Amino acid sequence: MTHPEGGVRSVKSAARTIDLLELLASRQNRPARLRELSEALGAPRSSVYALIRTLVERGWVRTDETGTLYSIGIRALLAGTTYLDTDPYLRIAQPHINDLSMRLDETIHFGRLDRTDIVYLATKESSRYVRPFSRVGRRLPAFSTAMGKSLLAERIGTPHEVPIPQPIAPLTPNTLVEEEALRRDLELTRERGYAIDNEENYAGVKCFGFALRYSSPATDAISCSVPIASLTEGRTQEIVEAMEQIRLAIERMAPVDLSAPGWV
Repeated sequence: MTHPEGGVRSVKSAARTIDLLELLASRQNRPARLRELSEALGAPRSSVYALIRTLVERGWVRTDETGTLYSIGIRALLAGTTYLDTDPYLRIAQPHINDLSMRLDETIHFGRLDRTDIVYLATKESSRYVRPFSRVGRRLPAFSTAMGKSLLAERIGTPHEVPIPQPIAPLTPNTLVEEEALRRDLELTRERGYAIDNEENYAGVKCFGFALRYSSPATDAISCSVPIASLTEGRTQEIVEAMEQIRLAIERMAPVDLSAPGWV
């Protein structure tokens, strides 16, 4: 298998290891059996089992008492927290996210585009409706989230434009699944200056997303999630203006990185 950019052959065992870890991570709290992993990876059970045993011994995969169910291990957490702890943009954005969440008493997110997904790197929850789980580290389709759409809109008509995947699996009845409708929404987002997730990701929740333009193309974004029931025209305007202010504040403090890689 050849890499599309450098012509360097990928290492099959390394690629399979990454595929396995990403598969387990995507299942979140649902452990998998060997048969499920083998089928999902399209690999022989014997090969997958040998790989799993090595990862279990190294702490990257954990298993239950029976040794038949597998899930992501603690070493993955250590790697992830190191990424968060050393990210210069997150370090700058975090205080602003916390302050704005307290000021508005709404949930504020900071995320990064990873191919066609948005990965949540920070979340400050509203005191009025705390989620029973942490959003940090989760990934969602960029095409159905305000943060994702704000970043995708920045790339329309550029060499870094992200192709719209087909078909799109709807997350709610409001998720835009038609390519033409989604493209119109992204064009409107670019004209407006921010994205709106109108119950496309979670029913009953509207989200406003703003790309952070300290890199070119932009890879990071912030958003504010608000229950539809509490939104009025005046409240919407207040949130949009506050988000604009925090975006400018973060961009002023962040180091400019014009060499940031685009989607590959």
